[in-house]
Amino acid sequence: AATPSCTRHMRGKSAHPAHTVTVLALCTALLYSQQIALASIPNGECVTILLIVFTLYFRRRTLYIIYLFALLEGITYGFGIWWFMYLYVWTILWAIVMLLGRQPRSSLFCAIIAAFFGLFFGLLCSFPYLVTGGIAMAFSWWITGIPFDISHCVFNFLIVLVLFRPLDRLFSYLKSK
Repeated sequence: AATPSCTRHMRGKSAHPAHTVTVLALCTALLYSQQIALASIPNGECVTILLIVFTLYFRRRTLYIIYLFALLEGITYGFGIWWFMYLYVWTILWAIVMLLGRQPRSSLFCAIIAAFFGLFFGLLCSFPYLVTGGIAMAFSWWITGIPFDISHCVFNFLIVLVLFRPLDRLFSYLKSK
């Protein structure tokens, strides 16, 4: 059977650049649209689970998704100091997943990684405030956000625990086609 060209890039085979760009753009659109759809839930998002899965299957190409997503967020909400956080915080998650390698992971393992990422999200995001307002501002910004980090931790844990295996199976299926 013929291999659908839209999945060739997932196997590392050279695909037509237009196909690769289309798939990455669709993944970015999914990331961005779910972020907006879940915006009313404090720190409820599927960015973490999607970036974990995208990184496992697209590896370095996931960086295009991350930075285009950050650009879209900036265009939508404005390019404030928070925007600089998006340039590195999602890249940190990408780097963690890359360092863990491609070997199969359990949903529980990925959920724990996502939970810790959510728990430390505020700390990671406080770095621009360290530069702009000093250690007192960064520390107070992080401390006041701890309740949100806890909810982010719990939400990430549950969403990854529930969705990782189905998404992994879906991408594995697409990769085999």
